[in-house]
Parts: sequence; C-alpha cells; structure tokens
Amino acid sequence: MKLPAPAPGLVVRYAFLWKEDHDKGRYEAAKDRPCAIVLAANLRETAEIQIVVVPITHSAPAPEEVSASLEMPRAVARTLGLDGGRHWVRLTQLNRFIWPGYDLRPRPDVPERVDYGFIPEAFFKRIKSAILAENKRKKLSFTPRDE
Repeated sequence: MKLPAPAPGLVVRYAFLWKEDHDKGRYEAAKDRPCAIVLAANLRETAEIQIVVVPITHSAPAPEEVSASLEMPRAVARTLGLDGGRHWVRLTQLNRFIWPGYDLRPRPDVPERVDYGFIPEAFFKRIKSAILAENKRKKLSFTPRDE
C-alpha cells in the first residue's frame, strides 16, 4: 500500500487512543476512526516526521465539551467519503506519533488507502483557530503513540 505524504488537513484512518484510556494504562485504541492531521513537523535530529492528529467522531459533545468540538459540515464529510451521519472534530485530545507509525489503518470502504483526502481550507482554518484557542485555555492533551 502506498502511503500519502503527511500534511496538515489530510484525514487518515487511525487507531486513536483517548486520553482517558491512555491514563488507564491502555495502549491499544478501542476502534479505528478518521483523524485529521493538524501538524506534520520534520525532526532535525532524526529526519523523521512527527504527526499530531485530532479525532473525528459521531458522538455529540457533552454540554461542557461544546467549545472543545467543531461539527463538521455535511458537505465536508461527504467530500471526504465519510458516512451520512453527523461528525465532530474533537479539538483538545491529540495523538502524537512518528509517521507512518503503527496505528494507521486501511479504510474499510477502500482497503488500499489509509487517507480520505484533505479537509477544505476554510474548515481547516476553523479547526486550527479553535485548537489555538483551546491551547490558550490550557485545555490540550497530547497522547504519545510511539512509546
């Protein structure tokens, strides 16, 4: 399988590990899901690429989590090939790993691919702005996935 070049805005199928599960000592994600790459940085020391992803979920946010989520417009979900349900991007839980890592997964509908394509620029700018706002509020949680 040929992997795409990692870049911000690319949505990949990934075994995302929630912070609560990591804190309980779990190393494996409960399920695979679409995740958006929000950072792809070249590490000078090793020439590896460090990736940061945020999860995309069907679960509506709890009232106290509304500011930590963005609902994905249906047109964006449709363009990416996601199902017809509602989707939310969780902004405060992030996984960090070295590309390609161990947790990329084939898409269930197109097994020869791990990616869904890119989020349109306007919506990706909203995601970035919202993550930066949550960072100022000190609400971000990074879960390392290479350990």
